[in-house]
Amino acid sequence: MATMVAGCAASGAASPAGSAASRENGAVASATAATATPAAPSATPDGSQAPPASRASASSKVEAVLARMSLEEKVGQLFMPVVYGADPGTVSGENSARFGADTPAKAVAKYRPGGVILFPWAGNIKSVRQVVALTNGLQKASPKIPLLIGADQENGRVSRLAPLVTAMPGASVIGATGDPSLARKAAEVTGSELRALGINLDFAPVADVNINPRNPVIGPRAYGSDPAKVSRMVAAAVKGFHDSGTATAAKHFPGHGDTDVDSHTGLPVIRHSLSQWRKLDAPPFAAAIGAKTDVVMSAHVVMPKLDPSGDPSTLSKPILTGLLRDRLGFDGVVSTDALDMAGVRKKYGDAQVPVRAILAGVDLLLMPPNFTKAYDAVLAAVKSGKISRARLDQSVRRLLTLKEARGLLERAPVADPAKAEKVLRSAEHRKVARLIESRAR
Repeated sequence: MATMVAGCAASGAASPAGSAASRENGAVASATAATATPAAPSATPDGSQAPPASRASASSKVEAVLARMSLEEKVGQLFMPVVYGADPGTVSGENSARFGADTPAKAVAKYRPGGVILFPWAGNIKSVRQVVALTNGLQKASPKIPLLIGADQENGRVSRLAPLVTAMPGASVIGATGDPSLARKAAEVTGSELRALGINLDFAPVADVNINPRNPVIGPRAYGSDPAKVSRMVAAAVKGFHDSGTATAAKHFPGHGDTDVDSHTGLPVIRHSLSQWRKLDAPPFAAAIGAKTDVVMSAHVVMPKLDPSGDPSTLSKPILTGLLRDRLGFDGVVSTDALDMAGVRKKYGDAQVPVRAILAGVDLLLMPPNFTKAYDAVLAAVKSGKISRARLDQSVRRLLTLKEARGLLERAPVADPAKAEKVLRSAEHRKVARLIESRAR
């Protein structure tokens, strides 16, 4: 079985294998205020928290879909695995080993996951027409509830769709322009190209404030080291993706910017106090939430002053529920970073990790290293009552609400290969890239 490589807090590999200025700025002050007063969610009869009256107050369409789902279908919605091959019907030993189904289409039909994520190293990215055929075929394999089809297209160092898409500058270059409108334009370009390919969720923007010059994993993937500037850029990028109809995932909560350890290979420890976190790490996430980001992705980092348990943030209820949901008021989808990364696997086994993540507040389990083990563990936890039915429904409702918001609840859009070839790397899009490069300073 080939080694899976993390998809999101990524070093940018294409195959398996400072200071904080302007802290008194209004963006920082507003984020600090947002973290100062915890919300008070009500409790359900089984003790789980009821969602605040926001996006989780789903439409009648969402409730109708939820009501007719089986338990197994609900558990499937919580997962976003990698499938292997360039075509929905590609036979692969990797698919057989991970799903007991030999093609991407059969794997989707068997487990009915909430989505899939595409990578070059999984053989998913070859040409424009091939990607369109793959995404259309995957959606066809999930006729009851369309898929979230995700990609890590941050641009710059992490560019999974290169060379098919416009070579847009990365976040640090955009940040160097000082112009949030360019962050919005870049995101709209990238989002429109992804949508043309049939990809509807980009695991971007990076909301980390890169204040550690020795950071081996974030670095130029961040907009900068100033929380206020990063906040403005992140909010603009979220809006740009939404302009194109693409869902966003701000990452990596509660902040991956002050570490000198790569969470792919180790477990970083960040010793920010709550006060420091409010000033340094929280503002861009508060800005993303204010711009209505669809997803917030967790970081596999330990912040002992925010949660003394020693658990990585992905498995931390004080961080994901206490800070992200209750303090920052986020009620969209919380995604893990890739569950094949060493940072989340050091303390617990691959069956425990997904269950603990859900209990901490996660809704979407990204890239479990052993899919069947993870799926069976979550299903068993629900059947035993360790994960309550109410808690399961809470996450599924959030995922369905996201899909409804992006036009994916009832019928998936069908990508057009001829249109995609015109949209991708168009003269207009290349002009935006050149403009950003010229404005960077």
